[in-house]
Amino acid sequence: MKIPSFGGSKQKKPKSPESVLKSSEGQKSALRFSAKSKIPNKPFSHWHPGLRQLVNWTVTVGSVLLCLLLLPTRLPGMELLEIGPNWLLIWVVSWSVKRTIFAGALAGIVLGLLQDAMTSPNPTHAVSLGIVGILTSLLQKQRFMEEDFISIALIAFGMAFLAETIFGLQLTLMGDAYGGHSVRKVADIWTYYQRVALASAILSSLWAPVVYYPLNLWWQRMKLLEQ
Repeated sequence: MKIPSFGGSKQKKPKSPESVLKSSEGQKSALRFSAKSKIPNKPFSHWHPGLRQLVNWTVTVGSVLLCLLLLPTRLPGMELLEIGPNWLLIWVVSWSVKRTIFAGALAGIVLGLLQDAMTSPNPTHAVSLGIVGILTSLLQKQRFMEEDFISIALIAFGMAFLAETIFGLQLTLMGDAYGGHSVRKVADIWTYYQRVALASAILSSLWAPVVYYPLNLWWQRMKLLEQ
């Protein structure tokens, strides 16, 4: 008597050693991939404090170098009466608005000397930018201005006008120091710098939030991490 055979009761053929090896290698690679995907990237807050400070200073110095490169640049929308924004002044305002008077003055003097190296050291820009750093720190310390875009634009407008006025005064004093034999006459100096001061103040106030917002966001984050 024959035993009836059913389709589902067929015996499975044993796997060859090659197929077993391939399947084991595939499982190992899948496990490695899943293990790698589960390892999270180390967040910035868990970095070593020294490394965070290095990154912070790299960003700060890089922003200064970027402003130095933009200083002689005349792109569309960055020029008014052949005058461009005072990018270094904008940086000094952004830096000094939440820092001490000493830090604001030091930043203004250093950036003024850098501007002297790019243009002319006679008269120096360190005086005007140093005064800008001091006055900006005083405004924030006395809480005369809030920390929004409109306030930063107003501060940049006033400080740019003041910086150009101080620079014009320096040129006038230089002419007097040389016995009045300067090529630039006092009337010509002030006529020219009235136009320069107004154009620089308008453009600097318009572009100040563009520099202030990312730098302030970065410095706030670094301050929170330090605390």
